[in-house]
Amino acid sequence: MPSTSTALATYPLQLDLPAGSLTLALSPDTVREIQSALRDLNARLKAVAIRAVDRERRPQPERPLEYQYVGEMFLELFCNPNIWPTPFAAKVLLSVRDEQVRVSSEVELVGLNECLERYFDRVPD
Repeated sequence: MPSTSTALATYPLQLDLPAGSLTLALSPDTVREIQSALRDLNARLKAVAIRAVDRERRPQPERPLEYQYVGEMFLELFCNPNIWPTPFAAKVLLSVRDEQVRVSSEVELVGLNECLERYFDRVPD
């Protein structure tokens, strides 16, 4: 789901990485888009987990999360829900780049959701 946004008001979103953190200045609308994409991913992960319990049903592959934000930087989130047994085990590949730097890391979905919740605790509506 590609996205472009040039909202004027930006706030720091701190993402916890396995070894450190990454802070990005994003608009609340952009962070809401990310949060919505992750909620959709979580639902697909739950569907995969339910089908794994019901072994008589033929598994239907779920589409991966492929979120992209293009603005001052390029942000990409990728996750294949078919390889994780539960939403709690799932990891998301996070890539951020601009002209000078590129950062890629695998982050836990649960932790990523917590970072977004913290963001909205601090940002005005």
